[in-house]
Amino acid sequence: MTGVSAPSEPVSAQLPHRVGLADAVRFEWSKFWSVRSSAWTLGVTGIAVVGIAALACATGNDMVPDPTRRSLIGFFLGQLTIGVLGVLVMSAEYGTGSIRSTLAAIPRRPVVLGAKIVVLGFVAAVVGEALSFLAFFMGQALLAGTGRGHALFSDPGTARAVVGAGLYLALLGLIALGLATLIRHTAGALAAYAGVVLVLPIIVGALPTFLDNAMSRYLPANIGLTVVTTTASGNLLGGAPTFGPWAGLALLIGYALALLSLGCILLVRRDA
Repeated sequence: MTGVSAPSEPVSAQLPHRVGLADAVRFEWSKFWSVRSSAWTLGVTGIAVVGIAALACATGNDMVPDPTRRSLIGFFLGQLTIGVLGVLVMSAEYGTGSIRSTLAAIPRRPVVLGAKIVVLGFVAAVVGEALSFLAFFMGQALLAGTGRGHALFSDPGTARAVVGAGLYLALLGLIALGLATLIRHTAGALAAYAGVVLVLPIIVGALPTFLDNAMSRYLPANIGLTVVTTTASGNLLGGAPTFGPWAGLALLIGYALALLSLGCILLVRRDA
């Protein structure tokens, strides 16, 4: 009839293909490896972890009370570089403005964050475990050559420390991603991450002993120290109460989940 328009097409038919998590992960995977900073940061992490392990195990004349931890000591520099990677996965898009294109292609913001978590978590875990095993076996070969005592993978606590070190690195990357999702600015997120990993242990260590003992075991760096330690004599926390290695890793999972959940809420509520 004249003057009456035809019924409009249903809204669902006008919408683009609904992008699911699997599609978002493929998109994020391609984007992750297309950025030079990803490969460079992972390369620096490898040099830090393996290079410091070689240096620590090849030098010195003292007997080594905890050979496993000696070979994994490079993870405490690697935790900084993996943090940089975790921050850049999110903050770099805000810095360049490409986050708008990402959110236009994938309107469901939790899916965007979920894809970043999957990609970063997978890459960090695989790289972390590979570096952990490489640092351990190389370090023990060097220690065996110096005659200062070395560990076997079958020794009590060794396999747990080696596997745990890789998981520790991956969880710190996710914590950094959570901070970057909250803060959105690269410099601010990096400063916050460095504060958590480096500055907080210094501040807590300067507090009265009873406060230091009560708080130090909750710090990520001290959890990492517990994870890579296999002997009581290797504990550098000054006799303060500590969580067990697996309990400490579970606490790091809690930190990561809390930061990422809060970041997801803000990601949905804030403008790009």
